[in-house]
Amino acid sequence: MKKITLFLLFLFSLHFFAQKKINLPQLGKDDIKKVVAALSTEEKVSLLMGLGLGNFKNPPAGEKTVIIPGAASRTFAVPGLGITPAVFADGPAGLRIQSQRDNEKQSYYCTAFPTATALASSWNSELVGSVGRAMGNEALEYGCDVLLAPGMNIQRNPLCGRNFEYFTEDPLLSGKLAAALVKGIQENGVGACIKHFAANNQETNRHNFDPLEVGTGWHRETGNPVINAVISQRALREIYLRGFEIAVKESHPITLMSSYNRLNGFYTSENKDLLTTILRKEWGFDGIISSDWRAGSDATAQMTSGNDLLMPGCYQRDALLSALKNKTLDIKVIDSNLERILSFVMKTPRFKSYPFSSKPDLSQHTIIARQSAVESMVLLKNSNSTLPMKGVKRVALFGKTSYRFITGGTGSGEVNYSHAVSPREGLIDGGYRVVKPLEEVYEHFIDTVLSNSKQENKKYLVDFHPELALSKEFIARQEGLSDIALITIGRNSGEGWDRKEKDDYVLSEAELSLIRNVSEVYHAAKKRVVVILNIGGVVEVASWRNDPDAIILAWQTGQEGGGALTDILKGDENPSGKLAVTFPFAYSDVPSAKMFPGEPKENPVNAFYNDGIYVGYRYYNSFHIKTGYEFGYGMSYTNFLYSDLKLSDTTFNDSIE
Repeated sequence: MKKITLFLLFLFSLHFFAQKKINLPQLGKDDIKKVVAALSTEEKVSLLMGLGLGNFKNPPAGEKTVIIPGAASRTFAVPGLGITPAVFADGPAGLRIQSQRDNEKQSYYCTAFPTATALASSWNSELVGSVGRAMGNEALEYGCDVLLAPGMNIQRNPLCGRNFEYFTEDPLLSGKLAAALVKGIQENGVGACIKHFAANNQETNRHNFDPLEVGTGWHRETGNPVINAVISQRALREIYLRGFEIAVKESHPITLMSSYNRLNGFYTSENKDLLTTILRKEWGFDGIISSDWRAGSDATAQMTSGNDLLMPGCYQRDALLSALKNKTLDIKVIDSNLERILSFVMKTPRFKSYPFSSKPDLSQHTIIARQSAVESMVLLKNSNSTLPMKGVKRVALFGKTSYRFITGGTGSGEVNYSHAVSPREGLIDGGYRVVKPLEEVYEHFIDTVLSNSKQENKKYLVDFHPELALSKEFIARQEGLSDIALITIGRNSGEGWDRKEKDDYVLSEAELSLIRNVSEVYHAAKKRVVVILNIGGVVEVASWRNDPDAIILAWQTGQEGGGALTDILKGDENPSGKLAVTFPFAYSDVPSAKMFPGEPKENPVNAFYNDGIYVGYRYYNSFHIKTGYEFGYGMSYTNFLYSDLKLSDTTFNDSIE
């Protein structure tokens, strides 16, 4: 009898728990508040933070920390309540995931598009929208739910190492182009994440940690202060928030990322005025706010400020559980954040069971990448109609980046593409002969740089290596073998550090000598010289621009940059780009030069924005400061003449003709 009773109790228990499981609310079918109420405290805290590789020492049973290799992070899942994970992946110039996976033959390459600074020079929101659609398609088909793009901080100073990820010095143009990119991305059903909100205008001391071991996700504290951007309310509203406001209102991004830095004393991810009062209440943002990776110092303050998701997460778990236990964090705050997170999850492709194909249309995206590269390039100089090249068959290619074109910057802006077209390859494909002895010298130089390095990752080694010095006698021998000389000057930079004025903003002595000597030799033979700037940010031009006959600003225009450059050199395409950033006459003319990166100079604590609203062209125009090339500058192969322009009135009142 006892055995029968125990058996009946066992059957009842099974029925009870089965019935309980069946009756659990399900996300998408039941009210979100019911789903939140059904979560345990531990599950609630887990859903507030990411679950990335190396950032969760003891994941719950059955939880895979990585869904898409190479993705930045993902959110927690609660299958019993129908809560699926959402995968977040970089970045602003194209999707960044691992191209190769263990035990798989298929490659997962993505398309490297022009950087944001390059795209901004197109001034073409339709073009930027097409780039967004292509990026979003790759994110969708490769199984990602959110693309961490676009970056849209203002280019306040040319030395910011991450300027290539940002559009411009102008908030209106930044907002309009960001809105176009967001709309394009989100047409695919994946989310865009505009960043970094706000005033992340430098990389020096933007956070106080360094990678402990690259690739692990674990970090060590450096003891450096986190930079505090001290900005007036007028400048903050008119310059540093305005672009974000435009993008939020016009494109309705699903997510937004708060920044690392402090703003007027407070971490942005802990700033309720910024995240709740301005972003949500004033602008009507209804998505989720994610922190930057390991941003802020107080998880409780982040929650109460409205920063919903902590990335990459997990290390704040104990702090939040403790805060809930000792009542320093109200569970109602947590529940409110969770409702937004679950609303976001319901919009993701993974929640909607989209059948990820892992086969985006890379061929079509290559066409878009090439056209966007063409429209991004700016013709800065063209004396005596040097371009397009006429009667040219043999080309002498000087400069290491003529052979290893820089597609984009380092860090979150990297893209794992299959192949990048160099200027050399583009010219050969275009029917030109590249001078062989010169090519062999550079190939040997590049091979030597790579083989002599003990670094494991050699992807950017050549980019940061000093330029090869060539004698005038050697240059003269190349002149006899060629019809024209092309000199490519390359620059790269990346997340986590700012550029230096010497030998970075200003060209190195080796680069200046190369331009000077090649120009002298070729001009003596009545042959032309073209300089190509393969750069991510502004460089000094005034001291050397008189030497060559033509200058093309090729920017970092992605994997198709070399082919697009050839299209312009040949005249198959007309250069139409216009500068979205000012090229100062000298770095000392930059209004923030004396204040950058902050005070004290060696290890800054505060960045005082004493330049106020006078950023970029607002300063140069207002105070009549001479520039190297002004905002909006750009030549073409056609000359235009404007005459008899008249205004309908001397005062602007709503409209003017």
